[in-house]
Amino acid sequence: MKAARARAARRPGAFPGAFAAGFVLLHVVLVPLFALSAPAARAEPVCLDLAGGAVHRYEVEVAATPGARAQGLMFRRELAPRAGMLFDFGRDEIARMWMKNTFIPLDMVFADRRGVVRGIVRNARPRSLDTISSRVPVRAVLELNAGEADRIGLVAGDRLRHPVFGTRCDN
Repeated sequence: MKAARARAARRPGAFPGAFAAGFVLLHVVLVPLFALSAPAARAEPVCLDLAGGAVHRYEVEVAATPGARAQGLMFRRELAPRAGMLFDFGRDEIARMWMKNTFIPLDMVFADRRGVVRGIVRNARPRSLDTISSRVPVRAVLELNAGEADRIGLVAGDRLRHPVFGTRCDN
């Protein structure tokens, strides 16, 4: 046993036992606690205008900073009906998302700078490390509860209204 500990201590990048335990404690317990204690962003309205004329209103948190976008909906156990999160990238770019530490299945709606829906990923699998890509440049991603896009009949070409896109949801 002593020989095994001595070999581990000499290995590059190896942590001594007590340090390793503290490192694990920090990342497994404290990081999620900090995430849960972060104040929720103020909810803002976003409207989805469907081609057939229907309008659906949601209250969303806006993730406009790198930290807020990195945090997203991680560690949350539920998302209220008609709620979501809008990730604002500040410019059109290929969006790459994942579901790491996200416990809620989600629909992801990719929209360009005018708010036009360019793509939808339905029912993203919780806790997956797979990359979910917009495949085309988009300004923002709207995350909603899984099944919501199908429930309202959202398709590519429909439009989002929010100040991120230079429009407002006033109804």
